[in-house]
Amino acid sequence: MSAQRIGDTRLVEEAAVAVAEHTRWVDDFPTAGVRFADLTPVFADGPSFSAVIAALASAAPDAELVAGIDARGFLLGGGIARTLGVGVLAVRKAGKLPPPVQTCEYSLEYGTAAIEIPGDWMALQGRKVLVVDDVLATGGTLASTVELLERVGAEVVGITVVTEIEALGGRTRLQKYPLTSLMRI
Repeated sequence: MSAQRIGDTRLVEEAAVAVAEHTRWVDDFPTAGVRFADLTPVFADGPSFSAVIAALASAAPDAELVAGIDARGFLLGGGIARTLGVGVLAVRKAGKLPPPVQTCEYSLEYGTAAIEIPGDWMALQGRKVLVVDDVLATGGTLASTVELLERVGAEVVGITVVTEIEALGGRTRLQKYPLTSLMRI
């Protein structure tokens, strides 16, 4: 079992309620057999979005930088970074950043993809980084992000997600890191 850092219990519980109330589930998207958790309604509701940001930020108050994964992780990462008073790093889909970049390919539950971070302009060596994304499914995206950050010398101090799909087993790929999910389904 992985280490856990759940943050402020009251904030996590409040956020979990907001997520449960506002998440829109879409079957067979983006491909047949996948059930997509659309968090857009959660983000569009001010009190719900604030609750999610506060809960995720409480999971790693010692972070010096927040790495938000393309694309909904950008929204979460920006809010968490603002709350913590630190910067935010956008972890992009392949081809969205000018070279040089660091790239990592990974598997999704419905295919393959690649992510990138800037290759040489951002000093990440030794910085404490909180990684954030909206959903933990197979763990490929998060594991690849951690690999990229560690490759450039960053220290991953935690991983936070809004929703974790337990049946897909992504948590097992991230056992080395404190992992906070607001809602497990």
